[in-house]
Amino acid sequence: MKAIILFITLIGSAGLCFGQANLISYEDMKYLLHNNLEHADTFLMSKGYTLKLKNEKKKTREYTLSIKGGTHVDLTLRADGKRLFMDLETNEIGQYNLINNSISQYINKSSSTPEVQTYVVKDLCSIYITVNDAMPYDPLKRDYDMQIVADKNVTAYN
Repeated sequence: MKAIILFITLIGSAGLCFGQANLISYEDMKYLLHNNLEHADTFLMSKGYTLKLKNEKKKTREYTLSIKGGTHVDLTLRADGKRLFMDLETNEIGQYNLINNSISQYINKSSSTPEVQTYVVKDLCSIYITVNDAMPYDPLKRDYDMQIVADKNVTAYN
């Protein structure tokens, strides 16, 4: 009986962990900032994102992920030389919590404003988060915009 309960608990916890497999985590951000756009293509496609726009001339990529319940995650990557810039737009509270819980200790109170939360992760990036009300207004949904700017010493490998 104990073995059956343990087995069901393991299966249930594995299912819950798999629910966030498609969302971008802090570790995923680090990987994307240190690798070029071609690696980002492969990595994000394996996570279930679809390539919405690819512009070789401007060196930009736009990815999208639609999630059950009408939520979405849109990710834009832009290469400027060897530095990568990320813009993550979502209305998925799980995506916001996944990033925010990982970087909450890095808040920069001197440059944060009521509209923009600023986080500075030493030797990696600066993250600017804005939270807006969803249109049409819904008290349970918010739009989150996260701009990730790599530090000058973080370059993408070829």
